[in-house]
Amino acid sequence: METQRQWSDKAIARTTPCLLGLFSVIALMGARLDCQAGIKVSVSAWYHKKRPTFADTLAAVRREIWSRQGFIMSRQTADTAKLSPALREGIAYALCHAA
Repeated sequence: METQRQWSDKAIARTTPCLLGLFSVIALMGARLDCQAGIKVSVSAWYHKKRPTFADTLAAVRREIWSRQGFIMSRQTADTAKLSPALREGIAYALCHAA
């Protein structure tokens, strides 16, 4: 956990349990996603990972929530053109990691 922005003891006492709870919910949801479909591990040139990090898990949970809310489906109008599946996946991947 990072240093919190609040300086008062009361604010820190309120925020810390919420952050731990949110971390736990994300970790549990990520574990369920990992069992169902597997979480994609982001790869960089200088660091190879065998297991997903919390950032990978958070991105996978965001992606799952957004897809269930209709993020992937666009409205049906004559003026819109559909993106190619590869481009759509790339944009969704970038947004989930950047959010």
